[in-house]
Amino acid sequence: MDQSTPSPIRSHLALIRKAGSFAAIGVVNAALDFGVFWIAVQTFEIPKIPANVLSWAVAVSASYVMNSFITFAAESGRKLAWRSYSKFVAGGVAGMVTNTAALLIGDWVLSFVLQSENWRLALAKLGAIGASFVVNFSISHFVVFRQQAANDN
Repeated sequence: MDQSTPSPIRSHLALIRKAGSFAAIGVVNAALDFGVFWIAVQTFEIPKIPANVLSWAVAVSASYVMNSFITFAAESGRKLAWRSYSKFVAGGVAGMVTNTAALLIGDWVLSFVLQSENWRLALAKLGAIGASFVVNFSISHFVVFRQQAANDN
């Protein structure tokens, strides 16, 4: 099969590779998100929602940089731009809303089965990060780093 000819299989594999790269970067960002959140809540006694927004802001900025240089390098030209960063952040707000809603719902649901507030909060935060992955990847792939068609140039 000619490499220049797109095929459904090749397109699906490319999407899977991008999702895998996005997920690997997401693991780094999840650790960053969780770490900033946990320190904010446990050390600085910042309430859950502001701590979650703070940790998200730090993680989304790191995510933009890493994804621009790795996952979406071809689409971004490995260049950081305020326009794409602002779209990434604006789109990330949906991920943050998803993350915060999942955190609060998860904490509430887990309160029926776990007595330890720390375990509930930790598990709810991990679930929230997973829920926001789906939203964040979709926005990044289909909006922020969308591949331009030849006639779009």
